Amino acid sequence: MVVVMQERATEEQIAQVVARLVEMGMDVHRSTGVERTVLGAVGQGLPDAGLIEMLDGVHEVLRISSPYKLASRTFKPEGTVVMIGDIRLGGDEVIVMAGPCSAENEKQVGTTAAAVRRAGAKILRGGAFKPRSSPYSFQGLGEEGLRLLRDASRAENLKLITEVMDLSQIELIDRYADIFQVGARNMQNFTLLRELGHVRKPVLLKRGISATIEEWLLSAEYVLSGGNTDVILCERGIRTFETATRNTFDISAIPVVRKLSHLPIVADPSHGAGRRDMVVPMARAAVAAGADGLIIEVHCDPDHALSDGAQSLFPSQFDRLMAELRIIAPAIGRSICLEPVARRGWS
Repeated sequence: MVVVMQERATEEQIAQVVARLVEMGMDVHRSTGVERTVLGAVGQGLPDAGLIEMLDGVHEVLRISSPYKLASRTFKPEGTVVMIGDIRLGGDEVIVMAGPCSAENEKQVGTTAAAVRRAGAKILRGGAFKPRSSPYSFQGLGEEGLRLLRDASRAENLKLITEVMDLSQIELIDRYADIFQVGARNMQNFTLLRELGHVRKPVLLKRGISATIEEWLLSAEYVLSGGNTDVILCERGIRTFETATRNTFDISAIPVVRKLSHLPIVADPSHGAGRRDMVVPMARAAVAAGADGLIIEVHCDPDHALSDGAQSLFPSQFDRLMAELRIIAPAIGRSICLEPVARRGWS
């Protein structure tokens, strides 16, 4: 249930409505928009919409037919902007995250971070704990990898996103990263999602390998219901019967999600296609389709990468992609880092 308050509803009136909903057995989440305050009531209670509509300050009461309540546009009609320091993800600017699949050594991380920063990326991506299909594949450097990524991101004035795989890693990663990334394999790890609902840093939630959009949004609901409103969705391709690419990159999911949910959505063309020659065209298409950001694998020497080298861009390819995106973004009313950072005098 969504309770839309009147434009001039007082704080006292809002508090009375919240108290009544709680009395009826509901958890209440407040969203304050430009014109009105909206209250999302979720839980096992059975509130009487007629009684709520009679309370002072209430404009209307809406039943939400979709199973995800807090992630829906009905609860929050305007789009959510997630703040990562001074970076606004979900606003007019398309935010680019880039970096290696895995932190391997100090030189590799530092060189790649410097390259993506020069090209205009604002967030460094990189893994310290790697969920791999084979137990014999490179699993990441653990905390040492986190240190390498943090040092490189600070040196280049970048924010850091890295993957969390388990409850036991949350506290550790919280000391190093600015954004928690939940990978496709953990999209329905509901215990992990509930715990991330209690952290106060943004969570990027990747779509599961075979997940429907509704299942994906319901997973986001777990984080939102815990009180963490800074959730970012990430389309990274799904498994279909097609074998020409690693996954099928679902471009259509971007406009669908933007219609159904207020949460910002970014695209991961690296995992979406799994092939370096397809990453650039898929990234261009994602921005044209309305993605709020991109997360792209870039490696200073991808042919010798310990993981996902085949889908990682060379720095020169990433630099060219950023130049192309600066042409595409304005055509749809968006912007992107206007010029390479090095030209603006950043150090």
